[in-house]
Amino acid sequence: MEYDFTYLTNIVNPFFAMQIYNTLTRRKETFEPLHPWKVGLYACGVTVYDDCHLGHARSCVAFEVMVRHLRRRGYEVTWVRNYTDIDDKIIRRAQETGAAWDAVAQRYIASFKEDMAALGVPPAQIEPLATEHIPEMLEIIRVLVEKGFAYQGAPGGDVYFRVGKFPGYGKLSGQSLEDIQAGARLEIDPHKEDPLDFVLWKASKPEEPAWPSPWGPGRPGWHIECSAMSMKYLGETLDLHGGGLDLIFPHHENELAQSEAATGKPFVRYWLHHGLLTIDQEKMSKSLGNFFTIKEVLAKFHPEVVRFFLINSHYRSPLDFSDAALREAEAALLRLYTTLGKLEDLKKQFPDISGPVPADFFSGVLTADEIARLRALPERFAAAMDDDFNTAQALGYMFEAVRLVNRLLEHPSAEPGFVAFLAEVRRNLVDLGYVLNLLQSDPREMLATLRQKAEDLQISTEEIERLIAERSAARKNKDWARADAIRKELLERGILLEDTPQGTIWRVKT
Repeated sequence: MEYDFTYLTNIVNPFFAMQIYNTLTRRKETFEPLHPWKVGLYACGVTVYDDCHLGHARSCVAFEVMVRHLRRRGYEVTWVRNYTDIDDKIIRRAQETGAAWDAVAQRYIASFKEDMAALGVPPAQIEPLATEHIPEMLEIIRVLVEKGFAYQGAPGGDVYFRVGKFPGYGKLSGQSLEDIQAGARLEIDPHKEDPLDFVLWKASKPEEPAWPSPWGPGRPGWHIECSAMSMKYLGETLDLHGGGLDLIFPHHENELAQSEAATGKPFVRYWLHHGLLTIDQEKMSKSLGNFFTIKEVLAKFHPEVVRFFLINSHYRSPLDFSDAALREAEAALLRLYTTLGKLEDLKKQFPDISGPVPADFFSGVLTADEIARLRALPERFAAAMDDDFNTAQALGYMFEAVRLVNRLLEHPSAEPGFVAFLAEVRRNLVDLGYVLNLLQSDPREMLATLRQKAEDLQISTEEIERLIAERSAARKNKDWARADAIRKELLERGILLEDTPQGTIWRVKT
């Protein structure tokens, strides 16, 4: 179901200039799509030979949030995310398990869809399969051969792209051909004219899947499929194309070269690459064996906690995974929902109250500047997201709003203007949360879910919040002894406190 952003677009300055970091130019640029108010986004999808790990989830969530923000800003977005359903890894998995290669692919496509549904990531509008686009790939290869950019290494053998013939090769990754040759482990292939040349079409081997082609039966190379699928649905020049940093070279470099060689046009206007998910600063990877599947992580943490963890850092930054980091995300999300629950209760208590806030009503509680910042939350959130989709900054503004709201709630009032003001803040939090796909659940249900571990601790959430408020007051009065005593008391009762710039958050000790 489409979401109505009328309220937000009415209050956000329409004269904005979205900035996006372009990997190709290595700088932020003002975003200008090829066609006004229409955006084509191609995000590289998964190779379906196993269950997906949390690094795949980061990619999917990052591009989903980008799509949500672009649509909120009024763009008509066509979002394409592919499946690589024929690959060496799929064939190996089929041989290992005795299953048909296409059965392996379909099994893990279904698994991926399960994971995305659990995380709340909607399907892309177009989700093409590589094997359904063989004719488009063969047409691109045919054009490349005719133009002299591709050749068949031997009769009935592989077809290669001539890297040295394309003058811009290396421009996406910022490398020269000499640098690439010096830094690469090049396999000697007697059928290649140059060790850097890459495969466009692989000749068939016995008992492997194959499709007919002008160069003999075979299957596509990895890189050609994304060129074919992206250009079929988005045209010869894409607005946005992205994936992980690990795809810049060779995958996206090769995609760019073969696409521009075939069409003679720029392939992508803005290249987007997200940072990698790491464990102990090392890339999470199935090949390294240091990965956790999405299913494994969701068995321990609520999906919204996982989403929060994935977007609490800027998408281009590396993100280190640990259970401790997920627990911190859980505590932070708990704080947002706790305040949202209080605002929801106020709304239910005074459902129809409206009116202006008296000019001096917040005197002594919040300053005029703090009230102005609270009112300007939608504009500040939008500015953060317009600055290269800075979800970390956007969340920071939401936490600042929650901190200010909590101070107001310490001085409750039935004044119509007060209630109406907090109702507006609540609506802002929920509406902006939609862009991040957070805060869309019923607060009471979410709080019960997130705090279910606390049920056996013989302490109520209300008591925890009361002691935290008392501790905050003690800290404000520089009564450090009392503040430390409260922290110790809660720790003895199984509750850990963490003081953050957004306020004190708590979680159950594990």
